[in-house]
Parts: sequence; C-alpha cells; structure tokens
Amino acid sequence: MTSSYDSLGIRPIINAHATLTMFGGSLMPAEVRKAMEEAAGSFVDLHQLQKSVGERLAELTHNEAAYVSCGAASGLLLATAACISRHTPEAYEDFSKLNGVPNEIIVQKMHRNSYDYAVQEAGAKMVEVGSMEGTRIEDLERAFSPSTVAIFWFQGAMNEPSELPLKDVIHAAGKYKVPVIVDAAAQLPPVSNFWNFTQQGADLAIFSGGKDLAGPQASGLILGSKDLIERIRGYGAPYHGVGRPMKVGKEEMMGLLAAVERYINLDHESLLQTYESRVEYWISGLNGKKGILAQRDYPNEAGQPVPRTRVELPVGMQKEQVIDALMQGDPQVAVAPSENGNALLLNPMTVRDGEPEIVLQRILEVLG
Repeated sequence: MTSSYDSLGIRPIINAHATLTMFGGSLMPAEVRKAMEEAAGSFVDLHQLQKSVGERLAELTHNEAAYVSCGAASGLLLATAACISRHTPEAYEDFSKLNGVPNEIIVQKMHRNSYDYAVQEAGAKMVEVGSMEGTRIEDLERAFSPSTVAIFWFQGAMNEPSELPLKDVIHAAGKYKVPVIVDAAAQLPPVSNFWNFTQQGADLAIFSGGKDLAGPQASGLILGSKDLIERIRGYGAPYHGVGRPMKVGKEEMMGLLAAVERYINLDHESLLQTYESRVEYWISGLNGKKGILAQRDYPNEAGQPVPRTRVELPVGMQKEQVIDALMQGDPQVAVAPSENGNALLLNPMTVRDGEPEIVLQRILEVLG
C-alpha cells in the first residue's frame, strides 16, 4: 500500500494565491524537513525541548522569550489565557470554571476578524472601540476598566490610516499597565518584524510558522515578555492546561527552529527581486492579450511589502468563472479574486521556478 496524494486521488495545486491554510500554508524547504525527520527519530523530554527551543528562538529574534504554539490562532488563545491568569492565579487549576474574573480584551472595531474567535475561546469578552471609520485615543481611554486584561492589535489587511496607531495604543496601555498583544500571523517579510513590534513596546507578537517562514504549518511562534510566555508554557502541552488540545510535537518544534534560522539568513533583497521578476513576467505576458489589463499591485493581500500582479479581466468574463476553470483544469492553478473589481491577483511568493509560465499559459487557455 502506498501512502501518497496519488493513492488518494488528490492532485497537487500550483499556488499563485497565497500562503493559505486551505492550500497547506507553504512548502517546507529541505532544512526544515531534515530537522523534523531527525527529531522524529528520538524520544526527548518535551518540557526541556520546548524551553530550550524557546531560548534559542528568543536569541535569534532579539526577544526576551519565545514559545512554539500549534499555529498562530492557538497562540492567540494561549496569550489570552496568560493575560487573564495575571489577575487570577486559580486559572492554573481550572481555567474553564472561572467566573467573575477580569477578562476584557480591547480591540479596535476595524480590527475585528474571524481569528479573534480564538481570543474568545479562552473566556475573554471583546470590547470594541472606535468605528469602521476610525478610532480616536479618547475611544480607547474610555474603554479601560478594572476588568481589562489586554489590548489586541491585528496587523495586516485590515489596517487603515484612520485606525489608532500601534505606538499610541502601546503608550495608553502602559499608563494602565495593560499588555498589548500583536497578531502578526502573516507579517513576514520583513524579517525585522520578529523584533519590530516588541521593540516598540508590544508585550507579545504572534506569527504563523507555516506562511512565508516556511516552517511546519501546524506551528506558530509567540515572542516577547518572559513573564507572559512562562504563563503560556504552563497552559500548553505537555502540561494539562487550556492549551493541551493544541499539542506541539517535537518535530514541529525542531522544524520551526530550523525555519527561523533559515529565514534570518536568507538574502531577502534577492528574494524580492525574484518576486518583482515574476510579477513583470506576468504583466508582459498577459497585458493586452485577449482583452486583459495586467499591472503591478502593491502591497500584497496581507499588507506585506511584496508586489503582486493584478489581472483585469475582459468584459463578459467573470473572475469567479476564471478561478473555477483554473482549479478544474490540469494542472490545478489557484489564484486570488481581487478585493474589488473584476480581476485576478497573482502572488509571486508561492510559486516555484517554472510555475509562473504554467500560470500564465493556463490563464490564456481559460480566456481563449
């Protein structure tokens, strides 16, 4: 019996969309796969491994402490639990039965998204400030109360000029001694974001391990305050806290460490030039063909400083039709729908050498 995608009738996808969970995140490079394979060959003390890996990750990323979580969303849950437990030591014993304890998390209304459900899973109450049009410092000041345990900041596509800037949020939080947690799941690149948020004064920054970092998809990275990360450690496996169901294996810990070591040493300028070349290739090969208008779009869907190609479709051809046709063809090609207008968006970060040509050919075939 062969355990493979072929044996299950699953066809691989050429991914020109993004590092989406539904497509498997990213592709792990050889260094990460090797680290995971070696880790799988021995028994180790998981308590010791999580602590030692965290110390090494903290050193690499210029932070006080680090913790490997089972994805960025579980990092949000664990960070919330740690903030609540600062006000009630009994949380260690039975987190699920706590009643009447401080549990309010402040978040800007324009930052609300489906991932803040992980915050609520830890028993937190979300307190919205501002509106979809903007947030003022007075809105934040009025929201603080004795029940406030943290402020969550979501970095990414929802950021707008009218939001209350992170530096102002951090300053206000400092007056009330309330921690600020940054959800930075997809905020690599730039590599400096490993330390950028915490050096500004955020208490924790949380990253996905399986996006541009190209580590195990079932991994996340929590960076920042030593006090909060020690609390998080007490909730996660192999302890029997609220994070026990979100177990991180020895393979993911070592794989993520290898991914961070690799990422820090990458030539990011050269990578950016590769992305620019792919974008230009798509533009030159598509613009003016079959009624297409192709142009450079910046930044990308996650607000990262990386370009992508916007492909305006001809009259009579809807983006949903083209996307479906690309996924039904052979090979399967995934592209993103534009946030506005009738267009496709092509991501140069998730295709491999030789695949930009296939993406271009398949688009022309579908439009033909």
